[in-house]
Amino acid sequence: MQKKTKTWTALTILVVIAVVVIGLVVSSGGKNNPTSGVTNKTLTIAEGANAAPDYILPFYPPAKCTVTNTSQFQVMMFRPLYWFGLAGDAGLQANLSSGNLPVYSNNNQTVTLTTKGWKFADGQTVNGQSVLFFLNMYKAEPSEFCTYSKGLGIPDQVKNASVAGNTVTINLTASVNPQWFTDNQLATITPMANAWDRNGSSLNGGCATGAYGAASTIAACKKVWTYLNAQAQNVSTFPKTMWQSGVDGPWKLTAMDDLGDATFSANSQYSGPQKPMIKTVKLVAFTSAVAEQNQLAGGNIDFGYVDPSILTSPAPAPGKAGPNWPVLKGRYNLVVVPTFSNNYMNLNFGKNPGAKFLNQLYIRQALELGINQPAIIKNALKNYGQATWSELPPSTPSTESGTITQPYPFDLSKAASLLKSHGWTKSGSSLVCAQPGTGTSNCGAGIAAGDQLTLNVEWYSGDPSLDTEMSAILADWATLGIKSTHTSGTFAATAGSCPSAYSPTTTFDICNWGGGWLYAPDYFPSGEPLLLTGAGSNSGQYSSATMDALIRATLAQNVKLTTYGQYTADQLPVLYDPLATFQDEVIKGLKSKIGFQSVLSNYTPEYYYFAK
Repeated sequence: MQKKTKTWTALTILVVIAVVVIGLVVSSGGKNNPTSGVTNKTLTIAEGANAAPDYILPFYPPAKCTVTNTSQFQVMMFRPLYWFGLAGDAGLQANLSSGNLPVYSNNNQTVTLTTKGWKFADGQTVNGQSVLFFLNMYKAEPSEFCTYSKGLGIPDQVKNASVAGNTVTINLTASVNPQWFTDNQLATITPMANAWDRNGSSLNGGCATGAYGAASTIAACKKVWTYLNAQAQNVSTFPKTMWQSGVDGPWKLTAMDDLGDATFSANSQYSGPQKPMIKTVKLVAFTSAVAEQNQLAGGNIDFGYVDPSILTSPAPAPGKAGPNWPVLKGRYNLVVVPTFSNNYMNLNFGKNPGAKFLNQLYIRQALELGINQPAIIKNALKNYGQATWSELPPSTPSTESGTITQPYPFDLSKAASLLKSHGWTKSGSSLVCAQPGTGTSNCGAGIAAGDQLTLNVEWYSGDPSLDTEMSAILADWATLGIKSTHTSGTFAATAGSCPSAYSPTTTFDICNWGGGWLYAPDYFPSGEPLLLTGAGSNSGQYSSATMDALIRATLAQNVKLTTYGQYTADQLPVLYDPLATFQDEVIKGLKSKIGFQSVLSNYTPEYYYFAK
């Protein structure tokens, strides 16, 4: 799973994510045929406002687990063992994967992986050792990877792993659900080149070639991780030989500045099925949605994003494009892009001042009842969005989950009654606890007599529709007497400082990075990285024995996610808000063989070409 923002092509995941995305799903049509070979042209893609990529290693910690970094930056260079998502299909794409489909045996306790023998840019074969390098790193530093869930999957359920040529054999400690293990565990693996096996300027750090699980390998990988993690955050190193030697994707990064502007060139050594048809791709950084829209108005971006606030007419229906912004109508096509995501505001259940309030389910219920999703979709998003109320994406297939009922639709009267019934009274414009204690009619544990219900809120800046949404939410909460203070910042700053088990000193109670969660690189939305107690991306430090049990039930055998999904809706480990689509602008004349963007927000510009 990845943090994503609304303002991308996303990725995700993101994702998006955000995450940040400017994704597009457009058919090129049957009359336009792609040009042959690589054309000497440059494709420009707008990055999300204040959302430039800032991490390059495809073994990424939770704070860097964004659509911007992964689905819209890293995957252009470094291809995962298993690729998911292409246009409207969120499933596994076997031909785009650098590995053959996994084989399960021994009652689903043994998994055999084989790579296809693609090549890294320095000539090294993408083989079993390249996969083991990632697994060794994961074994040494599990908490430093975005989707780690203690005790589950890779690495904690791996008894041993061995390599022979292009084959990796993984023996597990227990039987697993193959769909979960493939979609959420194997899908996280990105084969890594020996060029990265270093703990300083020299090679042979001992992580790529060490035996899995050996103490010497773990010690070596810790040193390699320390070095690579430092370099992976230094943007000036991104185009340098060390990183680009490990490219096995269709694009090599040739230049990048501190603002986030990135230039890619076609990788002539790419082994995959679709070679680039355009010579150069540029990702262009912007500090605001307005700045990007100005460049679109001048025709200086080939595809980008517009905030719904500038569209003069609403979408005719969710997922459908309405009239384009008149300034762009003659030059661009407006495209609506869905994503395999949910959307929410993160809650901090840690030691921050507001945790005593957020740990009360009835207060979370009142807050959710105070979010007017229909009005936000209509007014802030111009109908380019849909309501959400559980951790499952609205587009979750029926084969994976039944219907999830919305338990807390907007109702300020019900929210006010709920707060009153638990001992809160209005004092002027503030809610004050008049009945402290832990009974059913009391304010709850840790809340003293006279405490005012006040929360600190942070959200991502640079997105006008998000500003409108959050201002409306805070105004409705204020009518209940719930006070709030707020701040905003860049996407990277907001995603990094949001309530997190990895930054427990944060003072923010509620945080909205602008786009919720894109289900990538774990594509089965079973929730273990996000809501399991102690999980790597359990950003709010949420903990529930019942939630843990419901999640674990989906991992060992193939069961539907309905009960888990409904529990997330009822218990509110986060606050759910509308999931926006992406209003993308595609310059006329730009075509694609498969569509400009997948529902998982992966960038695949190797499929793009300019019509003659």
